[in-house]
Amino acid sequence: MPIYEFHCAQCDHDSEILVRSADWKGTKCPQCGSTKISKKFSTFAAAGGEKSGDPKSGSGHRCCGGGCHYH
Repeated sequence: MPIYEFHCAQCDHDSEILVRSADWKGTKCPQCGSTKISKKFSTFAAAGGEKSGDPKSGSGHRCCGGGCHYH
């Protein structure tokens, strides 16, 4: 089962919930218990063997904003 991101309209809380894609309606917010949740659009991450290359050459270096110590 995939993990989906949801937003609760009642408590304004965002959650990641493990549900079947067809059975998410009726899922309760883990914060307040409301069923007024909507599925958020989210991207997926794929693990792979691609290396980012030399950060000084600009050949595909990608990071999350400084945690890699190249900034």
